[in-house]
Amino acid sequence: MKLKGKKIGILIESDFYEHEIWYYHYRFLEEGAELHFMTRLWGQPSITFKGHEYHAPFECNESFEGMDDQTLKSFAAIIVPSAMVSDRLRYTENVNQIPPATEFLKRAFSQPSIIKGIICHGLWLVAPAPELVKGRPLTCHNNLHGDAIAYGAIYRDEDVVIDGDLITGRTGAHAHLFARTIIDRLSIS
Repeated sequence: MKLKGKKIGILIESDFYEHEIWYYHYRFLEEGAELHFMTRLWGQPSITFKGHEYHAPFECNESFEGMDDQTLKSFAAIIVPSAMVSDRLRYTENVNQIPPATEFLKRAFSQPSIIKGIICHGLWLVAPAPELVKGRPLTCHNNLHGDAIAYGAIYRDEDVVIDGDLITGRTGAHAHLFARTIIDRLSIS
């Protein structure tokens, strides 16, 4: 129970990669973490999303919107998963405003005590705020290599890259390595 008393927030939306999300659900709980799947609820008490591969349902009833700073600081890690989650979460009604999910991510990045985990296409959520990763080493899905370079990041051809409070993973298929790295980092803090 290396993570007893640690809170981990994972962003969720439709077209999530089931194997990755299920892995986090079981693996982080196995280590004793308090797990919170969060999304944009659009004023509803809950939303049921469908996965990408099997269209498996996933009900979420927690929102990152309106989270106060004290609550945010209570999290040990915030994870942006793979697949289409970040693409859906970067929707904004006004294209001249940063999406609420990216604003939330910016707030998390302003807290060095919070591990920020971004895996695979999760990097899309950084697009409206590339300053978050500018000059930082990271990895991402091969399809996003050009995006990482355009954001000013230092791309590393590795499965998992650690840069202080930022942990990045190559693909959802590397979720086990990514989660293991987060568990190891949180167990020493």
